[in-house]
Amino acid sequence: MRVTCRLMSDAGDLDLKPGLYVTATPIGNLGDITYRAVAALRGADLILCEDTRRTAKLCNAYGIKTRREAYHEHNAERMRPEILQRLQDGARICLVSDAGTPLISDPGFKLVSQARGANITVTPIPGPSALTAALSASGAPPDHFYFGGFAPSKAKARRDTFAALSDLRATLAFFETPSRLRDCLCDLIDALGDREACIARELTKIHEAFSVGKLSELLRNLNEKELRGEIVLLVYPPEIREVSDEMIVALVSELLKTMSVRNAAAQTASQLGVARKRAYAIALALADEK
Repeated sequence: MRVTCRLMSDAGDLDLKPGLYVTATPIGNLGDITYRAVAALRGADLILCEDTRRTAKLCNAYGIKTRREAYHEHNAERMRPEILQRLQDGARICLVSDAGTPLISDPGFKLVSQARGANITVTPIPGPSALTAALSASGAPPDHFYFGGFAPSKAKARRDTFAALSDLRATLAFFETPSRLRDCLCDLIDALGDREACIARELTKIHEAFSVGKLSELLRNLNEKELRGEIVLLVYPPEIREVSDEMIVALVSELLKTMSVRNAAAQTASQLGVARKRAYAIALALADEK
């Protein structure tokens, strides 16, 4: 079978049928958009954007004249019925986020879900994603990963979230902001121990940077003044290591002479590379025996 591939130079090259087009856009470098995405954006009846001003920069760069409307978390409930009606009437609508692939941490989920529920065709137009970009160049194991979006902003909820993931043998991936990164790293160390990790920032932009090291090292070298934009934080899986309960008991028993149960468990988890909740359960049992 012979496959012919040609570049799409204008909207006429793409047979855009009625429906919703989930369209990926660049996460920084405008050159990363696909030919198919440009054609879809040109040929659509409407582009739904998180921020029309940000999408305008992309549209101006590629001569896209399609009308744009805002669709974000603050107006989604009000806008959604109207958008669904337009789609049922045969409109061709592109859904974009501020950057990257829509629905990866943005408000498009309910629109896509309800569109499918109404038998409206939903078509993905894939492309850039901060998550996959970070995984591809970080050195973190990419074969199994868990994406947690933005970690909770409240300290307790964030710690509980990380603790629940402590036994997961997969790379943990989160989006984070510069102002919360220090607290996030501290809570990860407390919940998971001092694992290898990567801070990926300014992806595809001029100041793109990957910082790799132990969580404690990343925390020690953190300079909030140098951090800008969205950050992808990757935490490597726990090392596969057989640690017996006897090994944990021996270390915890020694640490309990000078530490609280909580601190002894945290240090044991870090030193032996075991889940904090496992170390805590043993430390608590030992403390109760005294």
